[in-house]
Amino acid sequence: MIEAMEQKIAHVVQESLPVIQIRHLYKSFGANQVLKNFSLDLIKGETMVVLGKSGSGKSVLIKCIIGLLKPDSGTISVFGKNIPDLDHDELDRVRAKVGFLFQSNALYDSMTVRENLEFPLRRHWIDLSKDEVFSLVSEALTNVGLADTLDMMPAELSGGMRKRIALARTLILKPEIILYDEPTTGLDPITGQEISSLMMELQKKYHTSSIIISHDMKCVKMVANRIAMLIDGTRYACDTYKALEASDDDRIKQFFK
Repeated sequence: MIEAMEQKIAHVVQESLPVIQIRHLYKSFGANQVLKNFSLDLIKGETMVVLGKSGSGKSVLIKCIIGLLKPDSGTISVFGKNIPDLDHDELDRVRAKVGFLFQSNALYDSMTVRENLEFPLRRHWIDLSKDEVFSLVSEALTNVGLADTLDMMPAELSGGMRKRIALARTLILKPEIILYDEPTTGLDPITGQEISSLMMELQKKYHTSSIIISHDMKCVKMVANRIAMLIDGTRYACDTYKALEASDDDRIKQFFK
């Protein structure tokens, strides 16, 4: 009885542990100090939005998390591994569990939708049969409502459809964490809302943890469990949309007008 209770408690504690833990992060480009003593925790199953002005360092932050940029100092623990300390192979193994949706979608124009989705499976040297690959591609496209686009080229798709295909490609490795860089930028309001709703549906279906960089306050309100305010390179505030919207702090209020 006691042993069973201890196991339950251990499970709850494990579920609440951060999947990403950032401590005292600094990053500069020459004399321009972008991140200054930035700290943040992402809890398993949580959607965290990082909100800040253009040029405040939001995209720099997620590029540091995925290892595309090396911080000057500080730690970035993803699944318990400090990203700046990892070698190429170790970083690749972590990246296989982390999906990254680029602002530009980063689809290969010379590849069909099918080939774009197959690319990450080949990139990570996953040993799958043709039937298994086709099954994963079909599932990913069905998840984003575009099962009939398999052999189309990116140029044949609308902006919203390209965003959905990019999301399908991000999901194909079944990542435990997804990093979104401005997922609704460049989309009309209706399509942006559809993408926001889709992100929420897929998070619930796959129990992913997410960090979202966004200026779109409608998207932020829909998807965020918590919002981290990135101001002057540091985490100025971190709370729910409702709590931050009610803040009397002028530096926070400017985002909720």
